[in-house]
Amino acid sequence: MRNILIIDDEINICTLLSKFLGKHGFKVDTTMSGATALKMMKEKTFDLVLCDYRLKDTDGAQLLQDILLINPRTIVIIITGYTDVRVAVDMVKNGAYDYLSKPLYPDEILNLVHKAFAHMDAERERESSMPMRTVSAAPAGNGSVQSAGDNGADGEMMEKSHKYVYGESNGAKELFRQIKLVAPTDYSVIIFGETGTGKESVAHLIHHHSKRHNQPFVALDCGSLSKELAASELFGHEKGAFTGAINTKIGAFEQAHGGTLFLDEVANLSYDIQVALLRVIQEKVIRRVGSLKEIPIDVRIIVASNEKLSESVSKGRFREDLFHRFNEFTIYIPPLRERVEDLPLFVDAFMRQVEKELQKNCGKITNEVWECFSRYNWPGNIRELKNVIRRACLLTPEHDDITLSTLPLEMKESFAQQPYEEDHQVNMSGELISITNENDLKTVALQAEYNKIINVLKEVKYNKTKAAQLLNIDRKTLYNKLRLLNINY
Repeated sequence: MRNILIIDDEINICTLLSKFLGKHGFKVDTTMSGATALKMMKEKTFDLVLCDYRLKDTDGAQLLQDILLINPRTIVIIITGYTDVRVAVDMVKNGAYDYLSKPLYPDEILNLVHKAFAHMDAERERESSMPMRTVSAAPAGNGSVQSAGDNGADGEMMEKSHKYVYGESNGAKELFRQIKLVAPTDYSVIIFGETGTGKESVAHLIHHHSKRHNQPFVALDCGSLSKELAASELFGHEKGAFTGAINTKIGAFEQAHGGTLFLDEVANLSYDIQVALLRVIQEKVIRRVGSLKEIPIDVRIIVASNEKLSESVSKGRFREDLFHRFNEFTIYIPPLRERVEDLPLFVDAFMRQVEKELQKNCGKITNEVWECFSRYNWPGNIRELKNVIRRACLLTPEHDDITLSTLPLEMKESFAQQPYEEDHQVNMSGELISITNENDLKTVALQAEYNKIINVLKEVKYNKTKAAQLLNIDRKTLYNKLRLLNINY
């Protein structure tokens, strides 16, 4: 069943559209607030959004950008008054599917909704038949370029990327702000972060919220490419250019023409390839290996590295002039250990994925496992967490709780080596107190969070749904915080 969200500050319109579309087989949610709509979209996937241009709490154009950043595949139809038609047309140019002018007519609405879904189905069918739409080029024995699904990457990355960026931590909020800022531009971007932090997911989000979102996104892992293979993968080669070049090959730059080229672990490229890259960026043409013919290219370049490229420059391993070409904008992705408060969001997202994949219902995570998660250093970051959840769900019988026994040996050993000590507890007055260092920054933050949650719960007479709304978090996150802070109501 298709999910539709209606955003309009007139309750009559929300009610009428909800009943009308519901009768025609759609599952409909409504809200009168743009801010609430964005919260709903972070918790649930909507196929189509009917959005009034003039809302009391936000501007329609800004709301459109925010909606598409949460999920670039959402169909957005703007509802507008006669005087706003020109603005609505501009919004269509910026990513809306179409617009409806008031007064609204049921048949017109239904026809447009059906047309939008038909367009979406046709687009997805077209993409499924074109594996080069999203490509992850990887070294292969025959020099071929493989699709993301073929080389073991997450086949749902384009759909799921936003879930790995959003969070409650300051680091997550700053990451989201930077993506939102740079995506609409054509700037080159350097993404810096540890292994497993989601650098390709961020690159996907930037691309899908850019002016090039309807063009190819091509990803090339430069981590293990030799000089010879790198030239072929980047620029392509002609038949007979070297031993083993049985056929002509199109390189990543040509595949990405008009779209975005993502170069992961770019610091590992050889000096000669760096020189060739600099020439391509300056002249906007490439030459295939074994050919003198110049081929014009138009790509936006996003690069990523596990270490700061400026440090690679200082060490003499990366060209300074190439670094400055890339360094129009830099995004830092914090490691998971610096955003522990986002763990419940990631765990929930991964568990839902695994439940769907395994077609089984996993139970809840025990307090001991949560404690292990919060204390663990996560050297593999989000990728490691995902694998841990996949393993735990597979080993746990259906409906049973996930226990410490299902975790990898290295996690259990790390947890066992840390004597279990509560670093905070609740005193007789109901206050959260530290039993380690009361001036510790973590303790101060926990105290503030504890007090805020307690005050809100009292204000809403311990209604957890209302409390979660006032705290601007979802109910699952609230329950996790209640458990971690030992709040029992």
